[in-house]
Amino acid sequence: MARKTTTRSAAKVPAEPSACTSCKGSGQVARTVRVGRRQRVVGQQEGLCLTCLGSGLDPNA
Repeated sequence: MARKTTTRSAAKVPAEPSACTSCKGSGQVARTVRVGRRQRVVGQQEGLCLTCLGSGLDPNA
């Protein structure tokens, strides 16, 4: 029986991961701080990006 010969294809290079659109690659986003019974806005603080969980990379790429 004759042996089949095949050629190897070139190694696939992984795509460059893109930056998260919510945090623009920083991993942190500004969250509004509200206080009081009327929930008035007093400022902002840095929070973890929930889209990429702080990695800065787009999970849907």
